[in-house]
Amino acid sequence: MTDDRAPYGTWEPASTADVVRWFAPLDGRWWVAGGVAIELAVGHRLRGHGDIDVLMLRRDQAAAQRVLAGWEWWCADPPGRLRPWAPGEVLPVGVHDIWCRPGPDEPWRVQLMLDESDGPDWTSRRDVRVRRPVRDLGARTADGTPYLVPEVQLYYKARSPRPKDETDFEAVLPVLSAPQRRWLADAITLSYGPHPWTDRLSVPSGPTA
Repeated sequence: MTDDRAPYGTWEPASTADVVRWFAPLDGRWWVAGGVAIELAVGHRLRGHGDIDVLMLRRDQAAAQRVLAGWEWWCADPPGRLRPWAPGEVLPVGVHDIWCRPGPDEPWRVQLMLDESDGPDWTSRRDVRVRRPVRDLGARTADGTPYLVPEVQLYYKARSPRPKDETDFEAVLPVLSAPQRRWLADAITLSYGPHPWTDRLSVPSGPTA
């Protein structure tokens, strides 16, 4: 997706409270993702955000149209051209980025991301060898907001880290458990090879839970 968003309209990212309100009725699992998920993991704001991401499994995509009924949904066909997502259209593998807004004259409010699954397992859209049970893909804040666990979000950010991704990595590293660090280091190495983050993910001495 191009970084030049101006031709497609403006963004006014929804609050996490609005996202919870809109997606709570959804028949399927969903998680706040992106940089906001990192902030939910560390418990405080880190930086500004140009959008807010919500992750769903591709198999649940029809439910997104139901909970955001009456909205406009635009998907990004590779290599990144936005087009309307027709009601009832099943988006194929390779199309995983959807912009959502209440109407044509409204700003974009939510970016929906579709990810893959294999039975009870989530599988990365970048590397099918990277997987974990869907039940372990998310966590919840004290008030019940579901968010993508930080090790999975950092795995996506690790492919081509930008300054904001480094900020997120530095902020969440101290709260990652030993198993989370191991999973992330193994996933990065498997998919991307040698990486500057893996040494920093070395498991410190102490509790492993």
